[in-house]
Amino acid sequence: MNRRFISLKTEIPGPRSRELAARKDRYVPRAFDTLAPFFIAEGTGALVKDVDGNQFIDFTGGWGCLMVGHAAAPVVDAICAQARKFTHTDFTAIPYEPFVALAEKLANLAPGPSPKQVAFFNSGAEAIENCVKIARKATKRRAVVVFEGAFHGRTLLTMTMTHKASPYKAGFGPFAPDVYRLPLPNPYRNNLGIEDWERIFRAHLDPEEVAIVVVEPLQGEGGFIVPAEGFLPYLREFTSRNGIILAADEIQCGYGRTGKFFAIEHTGVEPDLIAVAKSIALGLPLSGVIGKKEIFDLIPESTIGGTYVGNPVACAAGIEVLRLIEQQNLLARAVVIGKATRSRFEGMKRKYPVIGDVRGLGAMVGMELVKDPVSKEPAKQLCHDVVMECLRNGLVMPSAGLYGNVLRMLVTLAITDDQLNEGLDVLDAAFAKVVKK
Repeated sequence: MNRRFISLKTEIPGPRSRELAARKDRYVPRAFDTLAPFFIAEGTGALVKDVDGNQFIDFTGGWGCLMVGHAAAPVVDAICAQARKFTHTDFTAIPYEPFVALAEKLANLAPGPSPKQVAFFNSGAEAIENCVKIARKATKRRAVVVFEGAFHGRTLLTMTMTHKASPYKAGFGPFAPDVYRLPLPNPYRNNLGIEDWERIFRAHLDPEEVAIVVVEPLQGEGGFIVPAEGFLPYLREFTSRNGIILAADEIQCGYGRTGKFFAIEHTGVEPDLIAVAKSIALGLPLSGVIGKKEIFDLIPESTIGGTYVGNPVACAAGIEVLRLIEQQNLLARAVVIGKATRSRFEGMKRKYPVIGDVRGLGAMVGMELVKDPVSKEPAKQLCHDVVMECLRNGLVMPSAGLYGNVLRMLVTLAITDDQLNEGLDVLDAAFAKVVKK
Protein backbone atom coordinates (compact mmCIF):
# COMPACT_ATOMS: atom_id res chain seq x y z
CA MET A 1 0.00 0.00 0.00
CA ASN A 2 1.42 3.40 -1.01
CA ARG A 3 1.50 5.66 2.04
CA ARG A 4 2.16 9.36 1.74
CA PHE A 5 0.75 10.53 5.05
CA ILE A 6 0.90 7.59 7.45
CA SER A 7 4.39 7.11 8.84
CA LEU A 8 5.04 4.41 11.43
CA LYS A 9 8.58 4.54 12.81
CA THR A 10 8.09 2.36 15.88
CA GLU A 11 5.80 -0.41 16.98
CA ILE A 12 2.38 0.85 18.09
CA PRO A 13 2.40 1.98 20.84
CA GLY A 14 5.98 3.22 20.86
CA PRO A 15 8.26 3.39 23.92
CA ARG A 16 7.35 6.95 24.93
CA SER A 17 3.62 6.20 24.62
CA ARG A 18 4.07 3.06 26.72
CA GLU A 19 5.84 5.12 29.38
CA LEU A 20 2.98 7.63 29.46
CA ALA A 21 0.43 4.81 29.54
CA ALA A 22 2.11 3.43 32.67
CA ARG A 23 1.82 6.86 34.32
CA LYS A 24 -1.81 7.06 33.19
CA ASP A 25 -2.56 3.70 34.75
CA ARG A 26 -1.11 4.93 38.03
CA TYR A 27 -2.72 8.36 38.26
CA VAL A 28 -5.80 8.39 35.99
CA PRO A 29 -8.92 6.31 36.75
CA ARG A 30 -9.35 3.34 34.44
CA ALA A 31 -12.81 4.75 33.64
CA PHE A 32 -10.95 7.04 31.22
CA ASP A 33 -10.35 4.31 28.67
CA THR A 34 -8.86 5.35 25.34
CA LEU A 35 -9.32 4.28 21.73
CA ALA A 36 -5.78 5.05 20.59
CA PRO A 37 -2.94 3.24 22.41
CA PHE A 38 -0.59 6.14 21.69
CA PHE A 39 -0.31 9.72 23.03
CA ILE A 40 -0.61 12.68 20.68
CA ALA A 41 2.19 15.24 20.41
CA GLU A 42 0.64 17.46 17.73
CA GLY A 43 -2.09 17.54 15.13
CA THR A 44 -2.63 19.36 11.85
CA GLY A 45 -5.77 19.06 9.74
CA ALA A 46 -6.61 15.36 9.64
CA LEU A 47 -3.15 14.18 10.73
CA VAL A 48 -1.84 13.48 14.21
CA LYS A 49 1.72 12.76 15.29
CA ASP A 50 2.40 10.83 18.46
CA VAL A 51 5.13 11.29 21.06
CA ASP A 52 7.26 8.66 19.31
CA GLY A 53 7.17 10.44 15.95
CA ASN A 54 4.58 8.18 14.28
CA GLN A 55 2.01 9.91 12.09
CA PHE A 56 -1.60 8.76 11.74
CA ILE A 57 -4.71 9.74 9.80
CA ASP A 58 -7.47 10.63 12.25
CA PHE A 59 -11.05 9.77 11.29
CA THR A 60 -12.38 10.56 14.81
CA GLY A 61 -11.96 14.34 14.64
CA GLY A 62 -11.90 14.46 18.45
CA TRP A 63 -15.26 12.61 18.49
CA GLY A 64 -16.62 15.14 16.04
CA CYS A 65 -15.23 18.34 17.57
CA LEU A 66 -12.68 19.24 14.89
CA MET A 67 -14.79 20.13 11.87
CA VAL A 68 -12.15 22.60 10.68
CA GLY A 69 -9.19 20.39 11.60
CA HIS A 70 -6.64 19.86 14.33
CA ALA A 71 -5.05 23.14 15.42
CA ALA A 72 -6.65 25.20 12.64
CA ALA A 73 -4.32 28.20 12.57
CA PRO A 74 -6.92 31.02 12.27
CA VAL A 75 -8.85 29.61 15.23
CA VAL A 76 -5.69 29.22 17.31
CA ASP A 77 -4.79 32.84 16.48
CA ALA A 78 -8.24 33.99 17.60
CA ILE A 79 -7.88 32.04 20.85
CA CYS A 80 -4.49 33.62 21.58
CA ALA A 81 -5.69 37.13 20.72
CA GLN A 82 -8.69 36.85 23.04
CA ALA A 83 -6.67 35.26 25.85
CA ARG A 84 -4.30 38.24 25.82
CA LYS A 85 -7.25 40.59 26.39
CA PHE A 86 -9.16 38.71 29.12
CA THR A 87 -10.00 35.07 29.76
CA HIS A 88 -13.04 35.34 32.03
CA THR A 89 -15.51 37.64 33.74
CA ASP A 90 -18.72 35.57 33.73
CA PHE A 91 -21.06 37.17 31.21
CA THR A 92 -23.64 37.84 33.92
CA ALA A 93 -21.06 39.80 35.93
CA ILE A 94 -19.40 41.87 33.19
CA PRO A 95 -20.72 41.14 29.67
CA TYR A 96 -18.49 41.01 26.61
CA GLU A 97 -18.91 41.22 22.84
CA PRO A 98 -17.74 37.72 21.74
CA PHE A 99 -20.74 36.18 23.55
CA VAL A 100 -23.17 38.48 21.76
CA ALA A 101 -21.40 38.21 18.39
CA LEU A 102 -21.44 34.40 18.35
CA ALA A 103 -25.06 34.34 19.53
CA GLU A 104 -26.02 36.67 16.70
CA LYS A 105 -24.32 34.50 14.08
CA LEU A 106 -25.89 31.26 15.30
CA ALA A 107 -29.35 32.83 15.63
CA ASN A 108 -29.15 33.94 12.01
CA LEU A 109 -28.03 30.49 10.85
CA ALA A 110 -30.89 28.64 12.53
CA PRO A 111 -33.57 27.29 10.16
CA GLY A 112 -37.06 28.74 9.93
CA PRO A 113 -38.60 32.23 9.97
CA SER A 114 -39.05 32.61 13.75
CA PRO A 115 -36.73 35.08 15.52
CA LYS A 116 -34.09 33.17 17.50
CA GLN A 117 -31.94 33.73 20.57
CA VAL A 118 -28.96 31.74 21.89
CA ALA A 119 -27.91 30.66 25.38
CA PHE A 120 -24.40 29.30 25.90
CA PHE A 121 -23.21 26.51 28.19
CA ASN A 122 -20.11 24.34 28.66
CA SER A 123 -20.90 20.89 27.28
CA GLY A 124 -23.33 19.03 25.09
CA ALA A 125 -24.96 17.45 28.13
CA GLU A 126 -25.51 20.89 29.65
CA ALA A 127 -27.13 22.08 26.45
CA ILE A 128 -29.55 19.14 26.48
CA GLU A 129 -30.31 19.60 30.18
CA ASN A 130 -31.14 23.22 29.53
CA CYS A 131 -33.39 22.31 26.60
CA VAL A 132 -35.39 20.27 29.10
CA LYS A 133 -35.35 23.03 31.74
CA ILE A 134 -36.50 25.62 29.21
CA ALA A 135 -39.24 23.36 27.88
CA ARG A 136 -40.55 22.49 31.31
CA LYS A 137 -40.61 26.13 32.37
CA ALA A 138 -42.25 27.26 29.15
CA THR A 139 -44.92 24.53 28.97
CA LYS A 140 -45.45 23.91 32.71
CA ARG A 141 -45.27 20.19 31.89
CA ARG A 142 -42.81 17.55 33.06
CA ALA A 143 -42.53 14.56 30.69
CA VAL A 144 -39.56 14.16 28.34
CA VAL A 145 -39.67 11.90 25.26
CA VAL A 146 -36.51 10.48 23.69
CA PHE A 147 -35.75 7.65 21.26
CA GLU A 148 -34.19 4.22 21.12
CA GLY A 149 -30.53 4.56 20.18
CA ALA A 150 -30.31 8.10 21.51
CA PHE A 151 -27.19 9.54 23.11
CA HIS A 152 -27.64 12.85 24.92
CA GLY A 153 -24.92 12.88 27.58
CA ARG A 154 -23.64 11.45 30.88
CA THR A 155 -25.13 13.68 33.59
CA LEU A 156 -27.99 12.26 35.65
CA LEU A 157 -30.74 13.62 33.39
CA THR A 158 -28.94 13.16 30.07
CA MET A 159 -27.69 9.71 31.09
CA THR A 160 -31.32 8.83 31.70
CA MET A 161 -32.16 10.16 28.25
CA THR A 162 -29.32 8.15 26.69
CA HIS A 163 -30.29 4.64 25.58
CA LYS A 164 -27.14 2.51 25.70
CA ALA A 165 -26.80 0.80 29.08
CA SER A 166 -23.15 -0.23 28.98
CA PRO A 167 -20.93 1.64 29.51
CA TYR A 168 -22.98 4.78 30.06
CA LYS A 169 -25.71 3.76 32.52
CA ALA A 170 -25.01 0.38 34.11
CA GLY A 171 -24.69 0.73 37.86
CA PHE A 172 -25.31 4.49 37.93
CA GLY A 173 -29.02 4.49 38.80
CA PRO A 174 -31.53 5.41 40.04
CA PHE A 175 -32.29 7.64 37.10
CA ALA A 176 -34.20 10.86 36.59
CA PRO A 177 -38.01 10.58 36.51
CA ASP A 178 -40.46 11.48 33.75
CA VAL A 179 -38.25 10.36 30.84
CA TYR A 180 -39.91 8.08 28.27
CA ARG A 181 -38.21 6.22 25.43
CA LEU A 182 -39.99 5.39 22.18
CA PRO A 183 -38.82 3.54 19.06
CA LEU A 184 -37.28 5.47 16.17
CA PRO A 185 -38.42 4.52 12.67
CA ASN A 186 -35.23 2.92 11.37
CA PRO A 187 -35.20 1.80 7.71
CA TYR A 188 -32.60 -0.92 8.35
CA ARG A 189 -33.72 -2.32 11.69
CA ASN A 190 -37.50 -1.90 11.70
CA ASN A 191 -40.38 -0.97 9.45
CA LEU A 192 -42.15 1.19 11.99
CA GLY A 193 -44.70 3.42 10.31
CA ILE A 194 -45.68 6.90 11.41
CA GLU A 195 -49.17 5.77 12.40
CA ASP A 196 -47.60 3.01 14.50
CA TRP A 197 -45.34 5.50 16.26
CA GLU A 198 -48.22 7.75 17.27
CA ARG A 199 -50.16 4.74 18.54
CA ILE A 200 -47.19 3.70 20.70
CA PHE A 201 -46.79 7.29 21.94
CA ARG A 202 -50.41 7.53 23.03
CA ALA A 203 -50.26 4.11 24.67
CA HIS A 204 -47.45 5.36 26.93
CA LEU A 205 -48.31 9.02 27.39
CA ASP A 206 -50.96 11.69 27.35
CA PRO A 207 -49.55 14.32 24.98
CA GLU A 208 -50.83 17.06 27.28
CA GLU A 209 -48.31 15.96 29.92
CA VAL A 210 -45.29 16.09 27.60
CA ALA A 211 -43.00 19.12 27.74
CA ILE A 212 -40.44 18.17 25.12
CA VAL A 213 -39.44 15.63 22.48
CA VAL A 214 -35.68 15.51 21.90
CA VAL A 215 -34.48 13.93 18.67
CA GLU A 216 -31.17 13.60 16.84
CA PRO A 217 -31.88 14.35 13.15
CA LEU A 218 -29.13 11.81 12.49
CA GLN A 219 -28.20 9.63 15.44
CA GLY A 220 -24.49 9.69 16.27
CA GLU A 221 -23.47 7.32 19.04
CA GLY A 222 -26.60 5.29 18.29
CA GLY A 223 -25.08 4.18 14.98
CA PHE A 224 -25.47 6.94 12.37
CA ILE A 225 -29.15 6.18 11.96
CA VAL A 226 -31.15 8.44 9.65
CA PRO A 227 -34.83 8.45 10.73
CA ALA A 228 -37.23 7.09 8.11
CA GLU A 229 -38.19 9.57 5.42
CA GLY A 230 -41.07 11.79 6.47
CA PHE A 231 -40.77 11.06 10.18
CA LEU A 232 -39.23 14.37 11.27
CA PRO A 233 -41.80 16.52 9.39
CA TYR A 234 -44.52 14.38 10.96
CA LEU A 235 -42.90 14.78 14.40
CA ARG A 236 -42.91 18.56 13.92
CA GLU A 237 -46.61 18.49 13.08
CA PHE A 238 -47.43 16.16 15.98
CA THR A 239 -45.57 18.22 18.58
CA SER A 240 -47.02 21.50 17.31
CA ARG A 241 -50.52 20.03 17.36
CA ASN A 242 -50.08 18.95 20.98
CA GLY A 243 -48.26 21.98 22.38
CA ILE A 244 -44.99 20.05 22.82
CA ILE A 245 -41.58 21.64 22.31
CA LEU A 246 -39.44 19.90 19.68
CA ALA A 247 -35.69 19.99 20.30
CA ALA A 248 -33.09 18.90 17.74
CA ASP A 249 -29.91 17.48 19.26
CA GLU A 250 -27.37 18.64 16.66
CA ILE A 251 -24.37 18.16 18.93
CA GLN A 252 -22.75 15.58 16.65
CA CYS A 253 -24.65 15.93 13.38
CA GLY A 254 -24.68 19.74 13.22
CA TYR A 255 -22.15 22.35 12.14
CA GLY A 256 -21.98 21.34 8.49
CA ARG A 257 -21.09 17.67 8.81
CA THR A 258 -24.09 16.54 6.74
CA GLY A 259 -23.73 19.15 4.00
CA LYS A 260 -26.26 21.48 5.63
CA PHE A 261 -25.28 23.60 8.61
CA PHE A 262 -27.93 21.80 10.66
CA ALA A 263 -28.84 18.22 9.78
CA ILE A 264 -32.52 18.95 10.34
CA GLU A 265 -32.41 21.34 7.38
CA HIS A 266 -32.52 18.26 5.12
CA THR A 267 -36.14 17.81 6.23
CA GLY A 268 -37.37 21.41 6.03
CA VAL A 269 -38.31 21.32 9.72
CA GLU A 270 -37.98 24.30 12.07
CA PRO A 271 -37.46 22.95 15.62
CA ASP A 272 -38.25 25.02 18.70
CA LEU A 273 -34.82 24.43 20.24
CA ILE A 274 -31.48 23.28 18.80
CA ALA A 275 -28.61 21.99 20.94
CA VAL A 276 -25.10 22.53 19.58
CA ALA A 277 -21.64 21.67 20.93
CA LYS A 278 -18.60 19.65 19.75
CA SER A 279 -17.32 21.54 16.66
CA ILE A 280 -18.68 24.90 17.87
CA ALA A 281 -15.27 26.01 19.20
CA LEU A 282 -12.64 23.56 17.91
CA GLY A 283 -13.08 21.36 20.97
CA LEU A 284 -12.95 24.11 23.59
CA PRO A 285 -15.67 23.67 26.23
CA LEU A 286 -18.62 25.50 24.72
CA SER A 287 -22.17 24.52 23.84
CA GLY A 288 -25.38 26.32 23.09
CA VAL A 289 -29.14 26.21 22.87
CA ILE A 290 -30.59 28.07 19.91
CA GLY A 291 -34.26 28.69 20.46
CA LYS A 292 -37.26 30.62 19.32
CA LYS A 293 -37.34 34.02 21.02
CA GLU A 294 -40.98 33.49 21.99
CA ILE A 295 -39.88 30.51 24.09
CA PHE A 296 -36.90 32.24 25.70
CA ASP A 297 -39.19 35.16 26.57
CA LEU A 298 -41.03 32.79 28.93
CA ILE A 299 -37.85 32.10 30.94
CA PRO A 300 -37.28 34.57 33.84
CA GLU A 301 -34.00 36.35 34.56
CA SER A 302 -31.15 34.37 36.15
CA THR A 303 -32.90 31.00 35.79
CA ILE A 304 -30.34 29.49 33.38
CA GLY A 305 -26.59 30.05 33.09
CA GLY A 306 -23.39 29.14 34.93
CA THR A 307 -20.03 30.57 35.93
CA TYR A 308 -18.11 29.48 32.85
CA VAL A 309 -20.83 29.41 30.18
CA GLY A 310 -20.00 31.29 27.01
CA ASN A 311 -16.36 31.74 28.00
CA PRO A 312 -14.88 34.63 25.95
CA VAL A 313 -11.93 32.59 24.66
CA ALA A 314 -14.24 29.80 23.50
CA CYS A 315 -16.64 32.32 21.93
CA ALA A 316 -13.75 33.93 20.03
CA ALA A 317 -12.84 30.47 18.74
CA GLY A 318 -16.48 29.89 17.80
CA ILE A 319 -16.66 33.06 15.73
CA GLU A 320 -13.56 32.04 13.80
CA VAL A 321 -14.85 28.49 13.25
CA LEU A 322 -17.96 29.92 11.59
CA ARG A 323 -15.84 32.23 9.45
CA LEU A 324 -13.71 29.29 8.27
CA ILE A 325 -16.78 27.17 7.47
CA GLU A 326 -18.07 29.96 5.24
CA GLN A 327 -14.73 31.04 3.79
CA GLN A 328 -13.66 27.50 2.89
CA ASN A 329 -17.16 26.47 1.72
CA LEU A 330 -17.05 23.47 4.04
CA LEU A 331 -20.72 22.61 3.57
CA ALA A 332 -19.99 21.82 -0.07
CA ARG A 333 -16.82 20.02 1.01
CA ALA A 334 -18.91 17.79 3.30
CA VAL A 335 -20.96 16.70 0.29
CA VAL A 336 -17.81 15.84 -1.68
CA ILE A 337 -16.30 13.89 1.21
CA GLY A 338 -19.60 12.11 1.77
CA LYS A 339 -19.95 11.02 -1.85
CA ALA A 340 -16.38 9.71 -1.94
CA THR A 341 -16.77 7.90 1.38
CA ARG A 342 -20.14 6.38 0.54
CA SER A 343 -18.79 5.15 -2.80
CA ARG A 344 -15.88 3.43 -1.08
CA PHE A 345 -18.12 2.01 1.67
CA GLU A 346 -20.56 0.64 -0.90
CA GLY A 347 -17.63 -0.95 -2.72
CA MET A 348 -16.52 -2.62 0.50
CA LYS A 349 -20.09 -3.76 1.13
CA ARG A 350 -20.06 -5.60 -2.18
CA LYS A 351 -16.81 -7.34 -1.20
CA TYR A 352 -17.53 -8.08 2.44
CA PRO A 353 -20.99 -9.50 3.27
CA VAL A 354 -20.41 -8.60 6.93
CA ILE A 355 -21.25 -5.01 5.98
CA GLY A 356 -25.02 -5.02 6.29
CA ASP A 357 -25.83 -1.36 5.71
CA VAL A 358 -24.22 1.87 4.56
CA ARG A 359 -26.03 5.07 5.56
CA GLY A 360 -25.71 8.71 6.49
CA LEU A 361 -25.91 12.26 5.21
CA GLY A 362 -23.06 14.28 3.73
CA ALA A 363 -19.73 13.42 5.34
CA MET A 364 -21.51 11.73 8.25
CA VAL A 365 -21.47 8.21 6.82
CA GLY A 366 -21.39 4.91 8.67
CA MET A 367 -21.52 1.20 7.99
CA GLU A 368 -23.20 -1.42 10.18
CA LEU A 369 -21.48 -4.80 10.55
CA VAL A 370 -23.53 -7.97 10.97
CA LYS A 371 -22.75 -11.67 11.35
CA ASP A 372 -25.37 -12.55 8.78
CA PRO A 373 -27.15 -10.28 6.26
CA VAL A 374 -30.47 -12.03 6.85
CA SER A 375 -30.59 -12.24 10.64
CA LYS A 376 -28.69 -8.93 10.95
CA GLU A 377 -27.14 -10.12 14.20
CA PRO A 378 -24.70 -7.39 15.27
CA ALA A 379 -21.01 -8.20 14.71
CA LYS A 380 -19.48 -6.34 17.66
CA GLN A 381 -16.26 -8.33 17.92
CA LEU A 382 -15.62 -8.06 14.18
CA CYS A 383 -16.10 -4.29 14.38
CA HIS A 384 -13.62 -4.10 17.25
CA ASP A 385 -11.10 -6.21 15.31
CA VAL A 386 -11.34 -3.95 12.27
CA VAL A 387 -10.78 -0.85 14.43
CA MET A 388 -7.70 -2.44 16.07
CA GLU A 389 -6.27 -3.50 12.71
CA CYS A 390 -6.70 0.06 11.45
CA LEU A 391 -4.86 1.43 14.49
CA ARG A 392 -1.94 -0.93 13.93
CA ASN A 393 -1.67 0.44 10.40
CA GLY A 394 -1.93 4.16 11.00
CA LEU A 395 -5.67 4.96 10.92
CA VAL A 396 -7.70 6.04 13.95
CA MET A 397 -11.17 4.75 13.08
CA PRO A 398 -14.15 5.33 15.41
CA SER A 399 -17.02 2.95 16.05
CA ALA A 400 -20.50 3.42 17.50
CA GLY A 401 -23.92 1.82 17.72
CA LEU A 402 -26.17 0.45 20.41
CA TYR A 403 -24.43 -2.91 19.91
CA GLY A 404 -20.96 -1.54 19.11
CA ASN A 405 -21.09 -2.76 15.51
CA VAL A 406 -21.04 0.45 13.46
CA LEU A 407 -18.00 2.13 11.91
CA ARG A 408 -18.52 5.88 11.63
CA MET A 409 -16.81 8.82 9.94
CA LEU A 410 -16.21 11.92 12.07
CA VAL A 411 -13.29 13.14 10.02
CA THR A 412 -12.47 16.84 9.76
CA LEU A 413 -13.73 18.56 6.63
CA ALA A 414 -10.19 19.89 6.23
CA ILE A 415 -9.01 16.44 5.12
CA THR A 416 -7.56 16.30 1.61
CA ASP A 417 -8.77 13.86 -1.02
CA ASP A 418 -5.44 12.01 -0.89
CA GLN A 419 -5.56 11.71 2.90
CA LEU A 420 -9.16 10.47 2.78
CA ASN A 421 -8.34 7.84 0.16
CA GLU A 422 -5.25 6.66 2.04
CA GLY A 423 -7.29 6.24 5.20
CA LEU A 424 -10.03 4.37 3.34
CA ASP A 425 -7.38 2.11 1.78
CA VAL A 426 -6.24 1.17 5.29
CA LEU A 427 -9.84 0.44 6.28
CA ASP A 428 -10.37 -1.73 3.21
CA ALA A 429 -7.18 -3.66 3.93
CA ALA A 430 -8.25 -4.12 7.55
CA PHE A 431 -11.52 -5.71 6.39
CA ALA A 432 -9.64 -7.98 4.02
CA LYS A 433 -7.38 -9.22 6.80
CA VAL A 434 -9.98 -9.52 9.57
CA VAL A 435 -12.72 -11.13 7.47
CA LYS A 436 -10.22 -13.62 6.04
CA LYS A 437 -9.48 -14.83 9.57
